Amino acid sequence: MTEGIRVAAIDDVEPGEALLLSLELTGTEDPISLFRDDDGTYYCMDDTCSHEEASLSEGWIEDCEVECPLHSSRFCLRNGRAMCLPATEPVRTHRLEIRDDDIYIFPGVPSDTAGE
Repeated sequence: MTEGIRVAAIDDVEPGEALLLSLELTGTEDPISLFRDDDGTYYCMDDTCSHEEASLSEGWIEDCEVECPLHSSRFCLRNGRAMCLPATEPVRTHRLEIRDDDIYIFPGVPSDTAGE
């Protein structure tokens, strides 16, 4: 999987929105979502909140964070870190690359910004 998996075109996700990727596409057991921050930057991380079974792609995206729609935990889109309670555990990030107008992800490979 050194070349990554093409998951979307850059215009498929509007700023401040997310795209839940199909498990068949990613080949993973856990759901993954592609997030686009309000500044237009793309991020990829697991879709499930680490606190409860809630879809982060249904949450609110702003200032490089996504807020869980269930209990309002927030996660950093860069590194998956839980930013506030009730979540205390991070959400796994995945590396992505933009090539021309396409977005490729590398499931299981932490994002380049995971240490920030």
